[in-house]
Amino acid sequence: MTTTIQYMLSGLAIGGIYALVALGFHIMWSAAKAVNFAHGDTLMLGAVVAVIGVDQGVPLPLACLLGIAAGGIFGILLERFAVRPFVGAATSVGWMLTTLAVGVMTEALATLQFGGFSRPLPSPGVTGAVHILGAGVYPQELFIPVFAVVVVVGLKLLQRHTLVGRAMQAVAHNKQAAALMGINVNRITALSFGLASLFGAAAGILVAPVIQVSASMGAILGLKGFAVAIIGGITSAPGVVIAGFAFGVMEKFVEGYVSTAAREIVGFSVMVLVLLAFPQGLFGKREVLKV
Repeated sequence: MTTTIQYMLSGLAIGGIYALVALGFHIMWSAAKAVNFAHGDTLMLGAVVAVIGVDQGVPLPLACLLGIAAGGIFGILLERFAVRPFVGAATSVGWMLTTLAVGVMTEALATLQFGGFSRPLPSPGVTGAVHILGAGVYPQELFIPVFAVVVVVGLKLLQRHTLVGRAMQAVAHNKQAAALMGINVNRITALSFGLASLFGAAAGILVAPVIQVSASMGAILGLKGFAVAIIGGITSAPGVVIAGFAFGVMEKFVEGYVSTAAREIVGFSVMVLVLLAFPQGLFGKREVLKV
């Protein structure tokens, strides 16, 4: 029983990170029908900036805010120069290749400046474990899934009760109609990419005290976050969050009862099987193109 609870709690923690990353993919896809394949490096960027800030004597809360801000700026600039010029093209090869290239360059630059080794981000959330029915878990790990739920609820409230949120929904529904209504589509798309990157940088900072910070930390987290977005249905914010939690818990059980190598095999096999049965994801809506 204790082992089961341990795997559940640890799975919800890492699942919360996957959910935040997947939520970013959802926001970007809704706004531009394109995604940033360097989104995983946004996690790394936020965490690296926070660690460097702490090293320079910046208070931890301010260093974390600087890391989140850096992630948001990165997302806005990437949308402007690596995504927008290719969104109107007949194929999606352009923005796929450019965002992948930016991700590789960002990781290489971080390696040059930060080093190729892992470093911890200090946090009061990992100074001591708490025990729940015999299972030990850091408060930091308990906070991650709670934060993910708060974020998706906040996103829904933003979309329903603010002008910016309604503009984001209008652009997601029909760009041409939104432009005719006076909405600056390019500005809203850039804002969406920036918001997605804010969530990504925050996810990197949240998980950094648990797994430590390295220049390569974002690659696998970004890939799994994209897999979660596909499984949950990239058009559904609650769907990708639920899928994130489920994916994280499943990973921990496979890792605990089988092996770490099997964890990756099972996880991505599940993605393939879900797509075969539900091409739009478990909670996604089938998109119909009218011509």
